[in-house]
Amino acid sequence: MFEVVSAKYIISSPKVDLCPNYKVPEVAFIGRSNVGKSSIINMLSNRTDLAKISRSPGKTQMINHFEMNYGKMYWVDLPGYGFAKVSQAQRGTWTKMIWDYLEQRTNLATIFVLIDSRHSPQKIDIDFINKLGEKQIPFTLLFTKADKSTQAEVQKNVKEFMQNLKTFWDELPQHFVTSAVKTHGRKEVLSYMQQVSDLKMEMDLA
Repeated sequence: MFEVVSAKYIISSPKVDLCPNYKVPEVAFIGRSNVGKSSIINMLSNRTDLAKISRSPGKTQMINHFEMNYGKMYWVDLPGYGFAKVSQAQRGTWTKMIWDYLEQRTNLATIFVLIDSRHSPQKIDIDFINKLGEKQIPFTLLFTKADKSTQAEVQKNVKEFMQNLKTFWDELPQHFVTSAVKTHGRKEVLSYMQQVSDLKMEMDLA
C-alpha cells in the first residue's frame, strides 16, 4: 500500500500550462463545493493542514499541487464545481481551467470525484461524471462524509447513485466510501492510488 511519509504544498497555478512539469503520476481531487475535499486530502495524507479547510465554499481557486513521498507522486486539489458564490465570469474561468487541466495533463493517473454520501444523486455530479466519460478521462468515485449519516442511509444513497449511473454506463466506475473524521476507507483508497499510479508509470514507459 502507498503510505504517506512526506507531504508538502508546492504551488498554485492559475492555468494548466503553468503547472509543474513532472514525469511521475499525479492524482487529482474534485467535487461540488462543500463536499469535504480538503478534509479528505488531509485524512489521506495523515496531515491536519495540508489542504486548507474553509467553511465558505469556493475557497480553492487554482490548481494546487502537493508533493508526496519526496516526489514519488503528486496530488492535485482542483476548484469545486457547483454553487460557489462567484460571478458568472469567474465560474467560467474556473471551468475552463479545470477542463484544460483534465484534458491536457498527460501524467494524470486518475481523478477522484467526491460525492456527498448524505444526499440522493445530484444531477450536477452525474453530468460531470458523464462528461469525464465522454472525454475518456480516468476517474474514481469517493463518497464522503459517511460518518454524518447512518450506515443504512449511506448505503442507500450510494446504491441509488450507482444505479443511476447504470443508465449511462455499461461498466460502473470504481468507488469507495470514506469518512474524514473516522478515517474510513483510507487504506483502501491509498492502496488503489498506488495501483493506478504504478499502472500509469508502466503505460508511459511502454
